[in-house]
Amino acid sequence: MKRTDPNRRSFIKTAGAAAVALPNIITSNALGANGVPPASERIVMAGLGMGGRGRGVLGEFLWSREIQVVAVNDVKKGELRAAQSQVNGRYGNSDCAAYEDYREILARDDIDMVFCAPPDHWHAQMAIDACKAGKDVMCEKPLTLTIGEGRKIVETARRYGRIAAGGSQRVLQDYGKAACAANSGRFGKVLSANASPGGPPWPCYLPGQPVPDDINWDLWLGPAPWAPYHPYRCGRAYGLSGKGFRTWEDYSGGLMTDWGGHKFGAALHGLQLDHTGPTEIHPPKDGKPLTYVFKTGQTLKVQGGPNYVCEGGDVTTGSMRQLKVPEGLRWYSGGATSLVGDFIHCVKTRETPFRDVEWSHRTATICHLGNIALKLNRSLKWDPDNEDFIGDTEASRMVDRPRRGPWQI
Repeated sequence: MKRTDPNRRSFIKTAGAAAVALPNIITSNALGANGVPPASERIVMAGLGMGGRGRGVLGEFLWSREIQVVAVNDVKKGELRAAQSQVNGRYGNSDCAAYEDYREILARDDIDMVFCAPPDHWHAQMAIDACKAGKDVMCEKPLTLTIGEGRKIVETARRYGRIAAGGSQRVLQDYGKAACAANSGRFGKVLSANASPGGPPWPCYLPGQPVPDDINWDLWLGPAPWAPYHPYRCGRAYGLSGKGFRTWEDYSGGLMTDWGGHKFGAALHGLQLDHTGPTEIHPPKDGKPLTYVFKTGQTLKVQGGPNYVCEGGDVTTGSMRQLKVPEGLRWYSGGATSLVGDFIHCVKTRETPFRDVEWSHRTATICHLGNIALKLNRSLKWDPDNEDFIGDTEASRMVDRPRRGPWQI
């Protein structure tokens, strides 16, 4: 796709040490036949952190006729080979460049945008570095590991004029339809929302093991505190099993941020509070769930759901699956909707994405606030405008974390 400098586009060159060979056969797709935009008009993208989830979403980009994926990154050799093979298999060539270090991709002048899906502790670093390098960014949920990281991503995207979005496909599916119904006014004022994403992460005390040859362990840790290698620290096992990175607080916010990225995002939309935050957070006590209170008087309770208590009755995901999608979302071929399609549209038009980073940041913030309240086990007062706790120094120290070595944002 042509950008400010039309001479930047080159599909047969790469930056640095990786070179892509000129194909012997110029395909009809390259020439723009059958309704496919010619190569010079496609959006050139790369995938960063291409583990299982990353490759899943990458597949959606690969099936878009408006996208040309030219590079992938991962610090695990097996994941990197799998992502490279996925791209080459889709295009029927061997042109996709593979990089262990994502910074080499960002140094390439021919890349328009990146999709980031590394472990959570890498999200902010990659997203901010990409914005500074002039790339548009879509980042898998949860957007951040800390509240402070989220505000920095938003500020950097705005400062550099980048299109930046967070990922959460469930916000646009059953959860989103119920949210849209709740805030449509059909059921009167939305009084409260219920959503239960799951538990917080744990400290990790796993013993060290020899580092295998198929991972760059120092680069996997990145901004996280140094720790000895153990396969369960960096595993992809789902949930809080103790066998995957999402279990551990140095790398993730646990299921609170994983499923919270879906459920809390939809809840904020249903409450029409997706660009602000609560003023009070109360941990579970006397049989009452973790509860967020907003200045509007509305509440978000961590129980069941996602559903909404309205003046005119309850709205649940199960009863609302056939409703229209949230306002502002565009329709695509076959009547389907897609975060990927919405993001591609906005990269082309420079419109604000449906899942803009501000909403994604506010969603992640709700998750982090819950984890902090659970950790401290006391009620907290929060200033959603200044994004800091009121009268609680200990809690304020948890808004952000120190970052290791050169990995500063």
